Amino acid sequence: MKNFLSRYSLRYPRFLVYMLQASEYSIRDYLAWYHRTKDFAHVEHRKHLVRTPKAVILLVIAWFFVVVLLGAVIVIFRSTSAPVSYILLLLTVLLAPYILAYALMIPLVILYVLIQRPIEAVIIRRARTRLKAHKAVKIGIAGSFGKTTIREILKTVLSEGKKTAAPPHSYNTPLGISRFVSTLTGDEDILIFELGEYYPGDIKKLCRLVHPDIGVITGVNEAHLEKFKTLERTAETVYELADYLGIKPVYVNGESEYAQKHTRAGHIIYSRESVGEWKIANQKTDLGGTSFTLSGDGKTLELASGLLGLHQVGPLAAAGAIALSLGLSPDQVKSGIEKTKPFDHRLEPKTDASGVVTLDDSYNGNPDGVRAVIEFLASLRDCRRWYVTPGLVEMGVRTREVHKEIGRSLARSGIEKIVLIKNSVTSFIEEGLQEEQYKGDIMWFDDALAAYAALPHMTVKGDVVLLQNDWPDQYQ
Repeated sequence: MKNFLSRYSLRYPRFLVYMLQASEYSIRDYLAWYHRTKDFAHVEHRKHLVRTPKAVILLVIAWFFVVVLLGAVIVIFRSTSAPVSYILLLLTVLLAPYILAYALMIPLVILYVLIQRPIEAVIIRRARTRLKAHKAVKIGIAGSFGKTTIREILKTVLSEGKKTAAPPHSYNTPLGISRFVSTLTGDEDILIFELGEYYPGDIKKLCRLVHPDIGVITGVNEAHLEKFKTLERTAETVYELADYLGIKPVYVNGESEYAQKHTRAGHIIYSRESVGEWKIANQKTDLGGTSFTLSGDGKTLELASGLLGLHQVGPLAAAGAIALSLGLSPDQVKSGIEKTKPFDHRLEPKTDASGVVTLDDSYNGNPDGVRAVIEFLASLRDCRRWYVTPGLVEMGVRTREVHKEIGRSLARSGIEKIVLIKNSVTSFIEEGLQEEQYKGDIMWFDDALAAYAALPHMTVKGDVVLLQNDWPDQYQ
């Protein structure tokens, strides 16, 4: 009853607008979130509504609908006789929250069709024309995971010898990329684009906008499987980049099983062992960073990065090989690799005043990334290791198996402390832990904020705490 009554809170209209905003105004994602929500009092939990002009307009319209519904209740009550009036009144009151939730989509569609879409079309058309005429070498990055990481590695390394630009944050949609293009000066040597894929055809559409000359495919896995339904459809969408490039250079992550299955003749495979004809040796990693040797074409480069984990060797080496192919010197590549540091919320180390090291990996929400960081955490010695996670989202039909495998991997790793955030998937992690007869401690918390608040009271100097993924409000 309490959950049902949460729909009658004065903040309910605000919660609906927040749900639209957090779903990036995707009606499909908004409705999916709405239908699985039971308690609306906790919808706006981790983040809050940002009062953009669009959100304010929708909030005003939402309250207009509330007034209309209240007016309808009064009219019904006054214009009909009992018991019909009481029946109609009850139905109106019961249905009002649902009517409001669905009615709010009407102005959203109107705003999009009459205002937003025409404006976006102009912005994208201008960007397409400008990019087609731009003389820079354009690099397109596609894949289920790791796109932002390799984008930032490439930008850092290539900037040592070329004027290089890339969109900030996760600007990987046609509109986001187009807004970035409007900031270009026109004299850039290299442009790097992260290509976001959410549905089949997305990469093809972005390639027609960006016109890439070089491609990087970071891998294929269950990320967004809820939308793609099958890994085959995911792979086909990611490989739209390779389809567009044809015989032009395409670098493919050889450590991704599903990417390997779709690799074609002429593709350049990168891994922690090699990049095409370049060989990699002496790979080492710890909390101080990662180092390796890259040899080929009569050259040997001793490279070191601030990035953590052996899974970073392949992307770093691929960036070095691409840089050399574009005319950078070995010294420039070495200098660029040295400047690469952990990115925000991607295995980012932080040491607090008590000497506890926290590895913030809260933006890593895919199975390959999880395996990589468990491997890294397991490799650390002379410390007590903690693994904190709410699990992964959008794993579709493979949700249970993906999370059981996480549990099995954790048990095999010997990590001493596992902290699980209660939700619909973490019980599967526990199943995996039990299957492998995990010997360490398992702790449960109702939500991530409670776990983060408790950790300082449970950890001691020298402990290493990995924060793996962070569930947005729409998945709580």
